[in-house]
Amino acid sequence: MKAMILAAGRGTRLKPLTDSVPKALVEVGGVTMLETVIRRLISAGADSLVINVHHLHHKILSFLAEKEYFGLHIDISPEIYFPLETGGGLKKAACFFDDGKPFFMHNADVFTDLDLSALYAAHVKSGALATLAVKKRPSARQLLFDDGLNLKGKLQPGADPGKLTQLAFSGVQVISPDIFGKMTESGVFSITDVYLRLAGEGEKIMGFRNDACYWQDIGSVDKLENLRRHVKSSK
Repeated sequence: MKAMILAAGRGTRLKPLTDSVPKALVEVGGVTMLETVIRRLISAGADSLVINVHHLHHKILSFLAEKEYFGLHIDISPEIYFPLETGGGLKKAACFFDDGKPFFMHNADVFTDLDLSALYAAHVKSGALATLAVKKRPSARQLLFDDGLNLKGKLQPGADPGKLTQLAFSGVQVISPDIFGKMTESGVFSITDVYLRLAGEGEKIMGFRNDACYWQDIGSVDKLENLRRHVKSSK
């Protein structure tokens, strides 16, 4: 099973920490975020990874070498001049996914105990083009789903969701490689915008809802400290 880890973010909201450490190598509980995500993907069955890199990419390469690549085949997708965001990064790495099978894509800055195997199984069972881990939680970016967890749009500021359910995307997903033939976007773009466009065109983009799982990103200093406290208290 293949997987992609998105690790090209600059981590500007974590400065000055990320002046010398790429966000993917920020430690929580003595373990880097990247290692935590890699080991969780391995536990879910991943045996071949591609990781996109940009800011302080040489440190990520050195880290992987020190860890002997966790015993996996790991490709690096460098984004030399600027990060391509989630969609652009995936499209650049498209040739890696040449086995015709669904694959994971996981943000390196997301920590969760979500059942990845269950997410993958749900994707295979539904036959969706993409299955997004979603959760009821506060977020400025809320996606809208119908009762069958089909993606129907995003909540506009001040709008009424009506009968649709608003859920936040967790930055973890399973994608079928058929999506590459439908990605008309180019350059720097968000994968969420691709999902919204494709859902509007009638493609099956599903949510996988688990409100009980723990989830935290490290998009700011406060969020990082929240996660560190959670991990410390869990030991």
